[in-house]
Amino acid sequence: MPISHSDLRSAARRAGANTVTTRRADQRTAFLCHSHHDRELALGLQAFLRQQGLDLYIDWQDMTMPPEPSAETANKLRQRILACEWFLFLATSNSMGSRWCPWELGYADGKKPHEKIAIVPTRDGQTNHGNEYVQLYRRIDVDNVGGLGIFNPNTTSGYKVSGI
Repeated sequence: MPISHSDLRSAARRAGANTVTTRRADQRTAFLCHSHHDRELALGLQAFLRQQGLDLYIDWQDMTMPPEPSAETANKLRQRILACEWFLFLATSNSMGSRWCPWELGYADGKKPHEKIAIVPTRDGQTNHGNEYVQLYRRIDVDNVGGLGIFNPNTTSGYKVSGI
């Protein structure tokens, strides 16, 4: 089941608006592809995944990123996508309509092993976002006990995100 926007917002509020922690050297990493209009949702996902032992890179938390999108931005994003073990696409109406998000996903698709790319489908009320990709990539969904699981395309069984 897709992660609800309200659950992500609640997690963001519990974690604190801009909480950034330092990463352990042995911690697994993931690049988060998302719309900047979904900052609160991104922070909520970051909080959920941190509990599972995954450090989520969010570009606007990176003080080395240029303030305005440019060729330098694209180069830094490419480097970070390659440096992170996982690539996650936070599927919302904003990311689906973004100019940058499809570019990032396409870049990751060409450079990363497919088993290291996952869609994070979301639900806002009655609308689910990300269905266009769930047959192509793994997905991170709410599992049957309320935690986060990772599922292969077209399957209903998976394993805990903490196991990735």
